[in-house]
Amino acid sequence: MAVLKVKFTKTKRDKLAQILWILNWVSVVSGVILFSLGLFLKIEIKKRSEVMAKGDISSVPNMLISVGVIACIINFLGGKICYDCSDANKFSRWKLVMLPYIVCTFCFTFCILVGALMCYTMKNELEESLYLGLRDAIKFYKDTDIPGRCFLKKTVDMLQIGFRCCGNNGFRDWFEIQWVSARYLNMASKEVLDRLKSNVDGKFLVDGVPFSCCNPSSPRPCIQYQLTNNSAHYNYDFLTEELNIWMKGCREALLDYYTAIMRSIGIAALFIWLFELSVLIGVRYLQTAMKNVLLLGDLEGESDGWLLENSFVETAKYNISVIKNLGKANQISTVSGMNDPNIDIQNTNCGKTNITTKSIPAA
Repeated sequence: MAVLKVKFTKTKRDKLAQILWILNWVSVVSGVILFSLGLFLKIEIKKRSEVMAKGDISSVPNMLISVGVIACIINFLGGKICYDCSDANKFSRWKLVMLPYIVCTFCFTFCILVGALMCYTMKNELEESLYLGLRDAIKFYKDTDIPGRCFLKKTVDMLQIGFRCCGNNGFRDWFEIQWVSARYLNMASKEVLDRLKSNVDGKFLVDGVPFSCCNPSSPRPCIQYQLTNNSAHYNYDFLTEELNIWMKGCREALLDYYTAIMRSIGIAALFIWLFELSVLIGVRYLQTAMKNVLLLGDLEGESDGWLLENSFVETAKYNISVIKNLGKANQISTVSGMNDPNIDIQNTNCGKTNITTKSIPAA
């Protein structure tokens, strides 16, 4: 029994073909939107690739870009097919193409759904990439004279100013590394030498942060050095006073930024998937309705259209049996005692049961 069978008249078939022709052109625009969203996300990730570890975070924008390009091609072809389906004579040349086209379009719409879901599932990969990338960027913050790292100080400073953040997880990350270059340390100073000697690795560690961590909106001048020393500043209590530096870590700030972008892209991709799925259903109805018109031979009469010719269970069983039989085409019977592939073939005598033989006369 057919699933969701609908009866179509000649007028309804023509209107359906015209509507689908328009919707396919709208789908071309949706493909451009998907391509643009993927390209935008790729550019945003590329902007801050210096503070991200290499990983699979580019898989989502690449997926959206690919799906967007394929959407433009498939829907352009679908518009041409639907336009010709308004004429039964023109439909005959697309008759053998439409079913493979519907199958390919179904797989394509599934890719859109996968791309939309990936926007919500890549948060863990993005967080790990940001954590490792920011850790290395802060570690090499002081290396302004080393090729390949000299840009990291500017990158980190602009990041902390732009996103109002400090450090990787927080401002205390700067306490654990030497972020002041050795060329700016006064080696004749006893305080500097004592700090270098007090550290096992010989690093100059201070309880301070770079200037880019300062909050310009704070009424008090920025305290970026000796943050934990109450006696170093007038009327200052580290434990109770609200510090005038950014408290949020840059990993959290960037993660919130990219999560908001991917959430919006995921919602847009889900709407596009629903739209593409509705167009695909309409094309399926048009294909089955036009096919039944040709079978009936009455181009002006009514015809049935459906999503599936049989029930879901019967269709699934049929497809499974087809897949199973694909590998049996070249197999040879392996029944014990029957190694000859032709052993089961029975000989026939063409209906003659009694055949008289003529004896050869003796010389």
